[in-house]
Amino acid sequence: MIKGNVFVSGASRGIGKNIAIHFAKNNYKVVGTSRNEFKLDDDLENFIPIKLDVTSRDDIKNCFNKLKSLDLLPNILINNAGITSDQIFLRMKDDDWDNVIETNLTGTYNLSKVFIKNMVKNRNGRIINISSVSGLMGNPGQVNYASSKSGLNGFTKSLAKEVGSRNITVNSVAPGFIDTDMTSFLDSQARLDVIKNIPLGRFGHVDDISKVVMFLASDNASYITGQIISVDGGLLMY
Repeated sequence: MIKGNVFVSGASRGIGKNIAIHFAKNNYKVVGTSRNEFKLDDDLENFIPIKLDVTSRDDIKNCFNKLKSLDLLPNILINNAGITSDQIFLRMKDDDWDNVIETNLTGTYNLSKVFIKNMVKNRNGRIINISSVSGLMGNPGQVNYASSKSGLNGFTKSLAKEVGSRNITVNSVAPGFIDTDMTSFLDSQARLDVIKNIPLGRFGHVDDISKVVMFLASDNASYITGQIISVDGGLLMY
């Protein structure tokens, strides 16, 4: 029995891919997107890949109409699509700033604005934004990325206050250093330097993120909203 409809942006690799697989294997109907054509495991049921640019409102409108016709409008929206374009601020190009903000922050706005209307109508929904510990603590060379993720945290808290009365929860998950292609550029010494600052003494696994996301999407988290949940091995402690 299908438990619900899930939409995951940026589902072709890394954290997004793992999240999509977790939901599909747990009897959710999952629509996953990427800027490029892609597919996941051939034997993975309940998964529909769609080519979509989250910065294109026309693309999103067309996607909405398609999903509506298929009765696949999501009651769980996971805003995961994101890019990096790291550079020290004095050398950062305008495009480095614009592209990261447009994808990571405005892309989340674009998708949420379209899909939340159906959630409000049904008085039920979950929006889960994939942020980053960089948005909470900053990181040299990532002024653009950290700004986009910090903005995402403010987006989360503000929207949660607006739609809570409609039984819609909005939360963010802020991963720390997770073993994906986004951290694969670190050499062994750089990894050791990072691990020295992580109390649990290791990088995280994509499963660590997916399990928290699935919890937030479940009825067990029905009284949790407006929260930024760090999954970082203790890297950041308030």
